[in-house]
Amino acid sequence: MGLLNLFGKNKDQSKKEQKVLPWQKLEKLEQLDEIVKRSKGKPQLIYKHSTTCGISRMVLNMFTEAYAFDENQADLYYLDLHSYRDVSNETGYKFQVMHQSPQLLIIKNGVAVAHASHGAISDMDLESYL
Repeated sequence: MGLLNLFGKNKDQSKKEQKVLPWQKLEKLEQLDEIVKRSKGKPQLIYKHSTTCGISRMVLNMFTEAYAFDENQADLYYLDLHSYRDVSNETGYKFQVMHQSPQLLIIKNGVAVAHASHGAISDMDLESYL
């Protein structure tokens, strides 16, 4: 009996399939204009992520696990704010939202209709915006 078996399942047995969302990378300023255009047809969600922050990673994982919407209901954008600082800054200016990280913005008809950061992201009622 291996040491891992003393405590129940071993590492391979306890792995669960990781859910993958249809993220689009937000890396260019021009994409913000496209997001505004697309938001007139369906909501656009932007997740601003800090790759150096454990809380941001935890919130992203919780968001991913809880997300239960179809690709036709919203477009999802992932913004690595360290790698694309100019895009992160312009996102705040364009949608009139103070920068925070992690942060989720919901864009409809060209404006941010809702935004939240940290644990409040999990409390958002996304369904009411889709």
